[in-house]
Amino acid sequence: MKAVERAERPRSGPLDVVVTGLPSDAHTWNLVFIQLLLEDLGHKVVNLGPCVPQDEIVESCCKFEPDLLVVSSVNGHGFNDARPLIEAVRSRWELAGLPSVIGGKLGVGGGDEEQAAELMRAGFDAVFQDGTGIAAFESFVGSLAVTR
Repeated sequence: MKAVERAERPRSGPLDVVVTGLPSDAHTWNLVFIQLLLEDLGHKVVNLGPCVPQDEIVESCCKFEPDLLVVSSVNGHGFNDARPLIEAVRSRWELAGLPSVIGGKLGVGGGDEEQAAELMRAGFDAVFQDGTGIAAFESFVGSLAVTR
């Protein structure tokens, strides 16, 4: 069987963004905040909500074909769920180039630089540790909107 190639969609205007929590994280306020921030910046957001199974996140990205995947964690277990998630995202040919970021409280101690570096090596394009500030995230999103 011949492999199917993904057709390039013409892109202009705001980004299409999928925002999600991780399977072990039941917090919602962070996801609503990120959604409202991105919408205020002019982007279109699909918010998958909290406690989303990894397979559902991957399939939703295939379905919605976003320009950006934003993963948020509050419970301190983000690091544990994030690596298998990004490996599953990157294993799909149609998502291999999808810009993907994670932020929030990634470890029970708040996360550290080594955890951030490991998540970057695993396939995230950016890691925004708890306390980083929103400006770095806004700058990253702004750079995607300019370069697309």
